[in-house]
Amino acid sequence: MKTIDISLNSIDKVKTFVNLINRFDYDFDLVSGRYVIDAKSIMGIFSLDLSKPITLNIYAEDEIADDIIKQLAPYLV
Repeated sequence: MKTIDISLNSIDKVKTFVNLINRFDYDFDLVSGRYVIDAKSIMGIFSLDLSKPITLNIYAEDEIADDIIKQLAPYLV
């Protein structure tokens, strides 16, 4: 598992993030405070406080997770 902090501070960023994350067959969780939601759920993401950075947990092998993180570069904090 890899953990990174991301920023989803606009509706467009949320939409493009969900479209990107849904391309992968791995599990992703977003953690904000005590809330943990599926990163592939657009409704779940909108239930979080998007004004602050959110932690993304990537449940994939290290090499694959590194490739995913490269594709998520526009969202990294």
